[in-house]
Amino acid sequence: MTNIIFMGTPDFSVPILEKLHEQFNVDLVVSQPDRPVGRKRKLTPPAVAKKAADLGIDLYQPEKISHPESVEKIKSYNPDIIITAAYGQLLSEDVLNIPELGCVNVHASLLPKHRGGAPIHRSILEGDKETGVTLMYMAKELDAGDIIASVKTDILESDTVGTLHDRLSELGTKILIKELPAILNKENSRTPQNDADATFSPNIEKDDEYVEFNRSAREIFNHIRGLNPFPGSYTTINGQRLKLYLSKILGSKSKETPGTILKDTKDGFIVSTNDYDVEILEVQPSGRKRMPAFQFIENNQSLIGQVFGVDNDS
Repeated sequence: MTNIIFMGTPDFSVPILEKLHEQFNVDLVVSQPDRPVGRKRKLTPPAVAKKAADLGIDLYQPEKISHPESVEKIKSYNPDIIITAAYGQLLSEDVLNIPELGCVNVHASLLPKHRGGAPIHRSILEGDKETGVTLMYMAKELDAGDIIASVKTDILESDTVGTLHDRLSELGTKILIKELPAILNKENSRTPQNDADATFSPNIEKDDEYVEFNRSAREIFNHIRGLNPFPGSYTTINGQRLKLYLSKILGSKSKETPGTILKDTKDGFIVSTNDYDVEILEVQPSGRKRMPAFQFIENNQSLIGQVFGVDNDS
């Protein structure tokens, strides 16, 4: 019987773990440590750790997978192969060299494009027309190993990072289950990546969440949907944060300062940009729940004519 270790952390990895365990049996799950979550900072296990517990699989949550103690723990399971999907830590050479069949990663982009920790977000933020999942051997360099197989999907105008995330997780599950028998039998192909074509997609930082309206409508549209629902984009009005979740590009063009709230509509409100106007359709005021934008502007009519990102009271 093949000994398999699976490493993953967020929701993206859960369907992959479930199907892998169902089809091939997983001996150990490695996930990130529990972290404080929410306003009360309650210590909460990551999604993969919860699923491992539900499935009755041994669970290991080291702070650093590269520590000698962690390496010895992995060795003790004598894995034939290590499979990762959005684990969140780089594997050291000591870990990469443990399994005879190598370490295989399910990565949510068409490598060598979008190496790094936020490929799904960045593919939308950068206006890509398509993306996909790559199954690859892991190497010391970030997401630079040989490609085993890949599968493509279009990025739809209706996609958010949430919908694309779920679709790529499903595709990642399918491609792994399809290719794994050949990998275990050493019959699979492997193609080196062209490093000259590589692009990088670092994790989303706090500064990335702020929406600057002094840009094109297309960039703003992609920004809002590229962070919906997590972590969410935002702007400010009169010193208060307003999260933005859904928008639409309109055919109209305003000469007003970019970021000006032009008027309300039956679905929300219209804001000027560097070119075409955008209609904001769903928001979340500070300290409140998400709501339709028309409901927000209906209760804040005095904001019409004011400018996002500007202290309108001064």
